Amino acid sequence: MDSNSSKIRLVSGAEPPVFFKVEAGERLDITFIVLPGTSAEIPVRVDITGSDAEVELKGIYLSSGTDKVTFDITMNHLVGGSVSRQLFNGLATGAAKCAFNGKIIVAQDAQKTEAYQENHNIVLSDDATVDTKPQLEIYADDVKCSHGATVGKLNEDEQFYMRSRGIQEDEAKVLQMISFVAPVLAGVEDEELTARIENAIRSL
Repeated sequence: MDSNSSKIRLVSGAEPPVFFKVEAGERLDITFIVLPGTSAEIPVRVDITGSDAEVELKGIYLSSGTDKVTFDITMNHLVGGSVSRQLFNGLATGAAKCAFNGKIIVAQDAQKTEAYQENHNIVLSDDATVDTKPQLEIYADDVKCSHGATVGKLNEDEQFYMRSRGIQEDEAKVLQMISFVAPVLAGVEDEELTARIENAIRSL
């Protein structure tokens, strides 16, 4: 792997297992994008084998209709002194079924590890479902690790505020959804892809 690897992966269907080995001093930054109309299982494994390594895994999934999207993420901290961060945000509507299975494993000798994992979801219809399972397996005692997951709906108070400022309800919802994925979208420098994502959000 290059010492500084940053990429966008547009998922168009079933993915073969994705494996990365991150060695000392290397940096991996990858963002997964899943647009409406895509069903996929996305298995990702990262082995961090050297100190001073840094990993950023991010993802946006926009699921509608009968889409089925599953992320299976395994982050292995095999040595100490490395950092990993994960942030995956999803929007689900129609009868879509989404799942996020994330596991951080910190080996016994991997002291001074920092590992963070977040998965946030908004469900836009009664028939859409999201199943999220962040997990930590920590065998070292000098680490900073956390995980979190949320599944909710669009905030009606925010909609009311925007409507009171003259913004139509449909546009208010779109703005909320774009704001929701913005922390991941901020890392996408491709303007054409960014516009494509925003248009896909408007179609949900």
